[in-house]
Amino acid sequence: MNDVSLPYEPIATASPQSPAANRRAIAFLNLAHAIDHFVLLIFPAVVIGLEVVFKRPYEEMIALSTGAFVAFGVFSIPAGWLADRWSRRNMMVLFYFGCAASLLAAGLAPSPLWLAAAMSFLGMFAAIYHPVGMAMLLDVSKARPRTLAFNGVCGNLGVTLAAGISATLAAWIDWRAAFLVPAVVCLAAGVAYLALVPDDRHRIGKRSATANVALSRRAAAVMFGSYVAISLAGGLTFNTALIALPKLVDERVGEGVPLIVVGWLATGIFLCGALAQLAMGRLLERVQPHILFATVATVQVVGVVWASHATGAALVIALGVAIGAIYGQTTVGDIVIARYTADAWRGRVYAVRYFLTFITSGIAVQLIAQLYGRGGFDLVLAAIALTGFVMMAGVYVMAVAVNGAEAAHRAAQPAE
Repeated sequence: MNDVSLPYEPIATASPQSPAANRRAIAFLNLAHAIDHFVLLIFPAVVIGLEVVFKRPYEEMIALSTGAFVAFGVFSIPAGWLADRWSRRNMMVLFYFGCAASLLAAGLAPSPLWLAAAMSFLGMFAAIYHPVGMAMLLDVSKARPRTLAFNGVCGNLGVTLAAGISATLAAWIDWRAAFLVPAVVCLAAGVAYLALVPDDRHRIGKRSATANVALSRRAAAVMFGSYVAISLAGGLTFNTALIALPKLVDERVGEGVPLIVVGWLATGIFLCGALAQLAMGRLLERVQPHILFATVATVQVVGVVWASHATGAALVIALGVAIGAIYGQTTVGDIVIARYTADAWRGRVYAVRYFLTFITSGIAVQLIAQLYGRGGFDLVLAAIALTGFVMMAGVYVMAVAVNGAEAAHRAAQPAE
């Protein structure tokens, strides 16, 4: 019979390293993913205290981080291009040391202008991780779904811990410590990475130029067009839902709920995302990626629509479903791209994907502010459901486009 029972198969890569070297590289990439999300969320956690330090209002101080979030999206494009043309490993070295230097500059900032410049450089260096780290992780892990899922959880952990650790350092020591302590961690990790992970420039020409599943030109064009819509709508859904969630819980769980309970409920809902990512790692070994992608995108819309009509405990459950699907689809989406993209091009392809995804973060903030002011969370959730529906439609179109290539690929597999 044809081998169709396990849709997962190792994706062709150029990694000739030993298993021990690959494990070290994966460990550093997991750490980098946690650091990447952590460092960008330091400033929002300490900005309230900086109002007093620099004697500026909140709206003026929070605006200092605009450059960081814009750079986080924009610089993913050159980062992915350089990684494919120069060295993925050396770009990750630049990530560690660049983040360390930027955090050091932010921690020593004598003025708001200096702090804004340091944050912009931090966004630029932080932009390296997703297009470069994901391409490298796919290479050294041979796109093993469980490895990619755990890497996603590490990023989730960085998001979860950033506010608590940053606020604690600022309260116990000083606001500068919230930047300087992570700077030391980044520097130490960079030194260790440079020493333990070998250079890969000699392998640039050896990377596979053939995708694991070949698409016709028409199918490839449809997939690319679909992924533009998927990345934009998915990024807007992701960022809007995550930014709005704490306030949504505060308003709709019930009156008189203490703030600390709201915080822990939000944390618990975010943890549903981590559990979903781990589940995706298992499911990807049993379900064809494009089918699972369509399923998760559908669950995402169902969860958001349910949340728009729920209150109390039902709201918490609905948000758990929605956030689980929102985080889960990122893991599945990365595998889908890897499956139809040659290793030699992955850095550039992921650069475009994450540019489109992260550039929507600034739009999400403005969207929430405008819609909430006009219609409260009914309007905000309606907008999230709409963007989720657009993403789902894009996934459906992509799944139909690649289905024929998947069938031909399975038919060509050797019989058991």
